Amino acid sequence: VGSDPKVRAGAVDVVRHWQDLGYLIIYITGRPDMQKQRVVSWLSQHNFPQGMIFFSDGLAHDPLRQKTIFLRNLTQECHIKICAAYGSMKDISVYNVLALSPSQIYIVGRSTKKYQAQCQFLSEGYAAHLASLEFSLHSRPKKNNSRMILRKGSFGLHSQPEFLRKRNHLRRTMSVQQPDPPSSNPKPERAQSQPESDKDHDRH
Repeated sequence: VGSDPKVRAGAVDVVRHWQDLGYLIIYITGRPDMQKQRVVSWLSQHNFPQGMIFFSDGLAHDPLRQKTIFLRNLTQECHIKICAAYGSMKDISVYNVLALSPSQIYIVGRSTKKYQAQCQFLSEGYAAHLASLEFSLHSRPKKNNSRMILRKGSFGLHSQPEFLRKRNHLRRTMSVQQPDPPSSNPKPERAQSQPESDKDHDRH
């Protein structure tokens, strides 16, 4: 609707916690792929760690079904094992279809009797959740090198993410950055703070 959605306190730190442990970060939304640039820009502006981004292929009448299809393809065809899944109460049904245990599903908001046995409610917010993760057995370092395909850091606004299309209209955005094509009238880039490691990478 043209407004900038606010970031919940501690949300970025929770995602970065999982990235630092070596896990692949996956962002999935029911938004259409035509909003790709706005969503990636928002993630970049708020310093969310890089990851794979999945959109609906065009306007979806049933975005929850689209999410289920996307995640099912990832687990069945790409053999990705989901360690932790975050979302709102409407996402509980999606994660249940994927046979995730309640201890793997984290939902923001107040606990309700209807769903309290199906997930972990983060009623005290992400900051408190992060504190519990740091002492939890659920957040152990990843033992393989599955994250090597993604550069560690935050999304950048200086280049366009590359789209890759899979079967069943599975569209995914990889955060592997490609250089912009040369232009006769280059537009000035927006100022963006960048970790020193990323700056060095760009210079090379």
